[in-house]
Amino acid sequence: MHFSSNVRLGTSPVLPLYSKLKFHPSVTNKIKRSLDIIGALIGLLIVAVIAVPIAIAMQLDNRGPIFFSQVRCGVNGKPFRIWKFRSMTVGAEKQKHLVINQAKGLIFKNECDPRITRIGRFLRKTSLDEFPQFWNVLRGEMSLVGTRPPTIDEVALYEEHHYKRLLVKPGITGEWQVKGRSNVLDFEEIVRMDLDYQRKWSNFYDLYLILCTVQVVLTRKGAC
Repeated sequence: MHFSSNVRLGTSPVLPLYSKLKFHPSVTNKIKRSLDIIGALIGLLIVAVIAVPIAIAMQLDNRGPIFFSQVRCGVNGKPFRIWKFRSMTVGAEKQKHLVINQAKGLIFKNECDPRITRIGRFLRKTSLDEFPQFWNVLRGEMSLVGTRPPTIDEVALYEEHHYKRLLVKPGITGEWQVKGRSNVLDFEEIVRMDLDYQRKWSNFYDLYLILCTVQVVLTRKGAC
């Protein structure tokens, strides 16, 4: 497998990409894109309703920005800025080295991460923290259903087989959300599920995963 030269974000190298990487059929599928637009518009209407009460609760709990943003890698590793409702204390990234990583591989998870605020824990359990990502879906950077969106630091450490995850758009939900959420602590297991999604993909399968996600969120199965 051959790689191209490093892609840059500003003046910083991001990651090597396949020189002749082919997109997964889902990336250019018009029905999937139409479903994404419809879902994103509905999701953003919900965001408009819940943003004010979340903002008030957040300021009472831990003052700071309402939204959290981070650069992630999309299709072909193209960097984009993802948006979430802030669930951690201000400056949490600088305290990451103080928290023990309970996950295996290129992901970071801690079941009792002390950086998560009280309102943040509620937002994560209900997946409300993810709702601002509907903006990313509307912009075409993400999809309603796809693979878990990786960070630049994570992708920089990828081995060759990991790059196949980047053939599809990252999603708000996907195989990992339905089949484990926070219980999945092995990065290779996430990779396996992401590639499994690519093999199974169809618009009907996307709808199935969306319905499963609603059930998982309502029952809070696998939420931390």
